Amino acid sequence: MNIALIGYGKMGRAIEEIAIDRGHHITLRISSSNRHEMTPDNLRMADVAIEFTNPEAAEDNVMKCFESGVSVVCGSTGWNDGISHAKMKAVEMGCAFLPASNFSIGVNIFFEINKILAALMDEQPDYNVTVQETHHTQKKDTPSGTAITIAEQILENMKRKKHWAKESTNNPDAFPIIAHRIENVPGTHNVKYSSEIDEIEIIHTAHSRKGFAMGAVLAAEYIHGKQGIFEMRDVLGIKNVEL
Repeated sequence: MNIALIGYGKMGRAIEEIAIDRGHHITLRISSSNRHEMTPDNLRMADVAIEFTNPEAAEDNVMKCFESGVSVVCGSTGWNDGISHAKMKAVEMGCAFLPASNFSIGVNIFFEINKILAALMDEQPDYNVTVQETHHTQKKDTPSGTAITIAEQILENMKRKKHWAKESTNNPDAFPIIAHRIENVPGTHNVKYSSEIDEIEIIHTAHSRKGFAMGAVLAAEYIHGKQGIFEMRDVLGIKNVEL
């Protein structure tokens, strides 16, 4: 498979290494210094583009790929308002689109546990929930896209909570997302339910970028030759778990 890498920083290089190890070819590498090379002709050399940039550039990058008939795996977060527009464009152009706040296999399993736990705790009002995330200091969006996904899953499955808040809140209908930025931390997310009696906590800790990079390459392999909108649940074959 031919892959275009849009975003060639640390994550792009980690994706490149894994993709080449798995027998794929990198046909285009786009960074901030050579955006002029992201032309339709260059994009069309790829079967799938993997986009990891920033919220300001993501929508334009993804749209250019679809306009060139190239399917996209997108790991940029913080551009939620544009994702629905991008999904419509992908369908219109007959492409495949797989956006995700986190491509780690472990995190996506964590997501499923999070949803089940939230549903179980909905009937336990003595427990308050808090989401915390820790990332490297270069991460631009706060809270992380993964933390927001976790919070949205809690809201979908815990009806006694209505919204999340940054850092802290005294609103009984809300719960906080607390963000930390520390040098050289790939990413840690935890969800804690606390009462006067005890605590229940689930944690995912990334040891390196390799987990995210592997998931992105697996996603590209999955959507290759397909049309439509996909999720990491499709890639990993995760089925709905009945409570």
